Amino acid sequence: MTAGIPRPRIDTSKPHPARVYDWLLGGKDNYPVDQRVGETLPEEARGNAARNRAFMHRAAAWLAQRGVDQFLDLGTGIPTEPNLHQIVQAIRPDARIVYADNDPIVLRHAEALLTSSPEGATDFLHADVRQPAAILEHAGAVLDFGRPVALSLIALLHFLPDDEDPYGLVRTLVRALPSGSFLLLSHGTADQHPELKRETEAAYKKGAIPLRMRTRSEVEPFFEGLELVAPGLVFATEWYQEEPAPARERSGFYVGVARVP
Repeated sequence: MTAGIPRPRIDTSKPHPARVYDWLLGGKDNYPVDQRVGETLPEEARGNAARNRAFMHRAAAWLAQRGVDQFLDLGTGIPTEPNLHQIVQAIRPDARIVYADNDPIVLRHAEALLTSSPEGATDFLHADVRQPAAILEHAGAVLDFGRPVALSLIALLHFLPDDEDPYGLVRTLVRALPSGSFLLLSHGTADQHPELKRETEAAYKKGAIPLRMRTRSEVEPFFEGLELVAPGLVFATEWYQEEPAPARERSGFYVGVARVP
């Protein structure tokens, strides 16, 4: 459904969180301005990005194994294989996935996000999480909101400062989901890296990227009214299901999966 959508210009003079994240993951779809932000971040940031990505893979697979076959992924980021739809459709070939991101470079790579299995479907929307009504309207053309949908908000909400009402945005999106749906969320934190907090915030501030890392008590309200599945709201390195968690590693992300009652 990207046909006919104007290709917005990529501003290579300003860094973007999606491209910085791509650099942290070892990707090539970033520019010197993004690389400078990444190089200024603490060395631990690369490991934290990889551990966050691994959580997404585990959680998406777990949901698919339990029959969830519809996903709405906001703040998609630059495609890094395996993408969410590849994880999910390997388990549920008929799964339908809608991606959305506000970075023009992600739109340029939308074709990689649209390589659906023949039985399923994928779609991409160039949009911002601050436009929940537009996102939900578009997603409704692909997803059936009469059945469970997994809403994925991975490494996104810490780029929304408090004055942009991130809690309200999440509530608006969750209210559109039917009973039996899920919220899949990860959020940046300095709780396990307090000594790196100032350096991390300074790097993003220098790049004019708003960053609001939150404590556990500040992340908890995103799950208000939802039923957190075990192991609850934990660090990314602690979220495992059937298999036991490996030797404990520090993490820069809180993560959780919660069911809509």
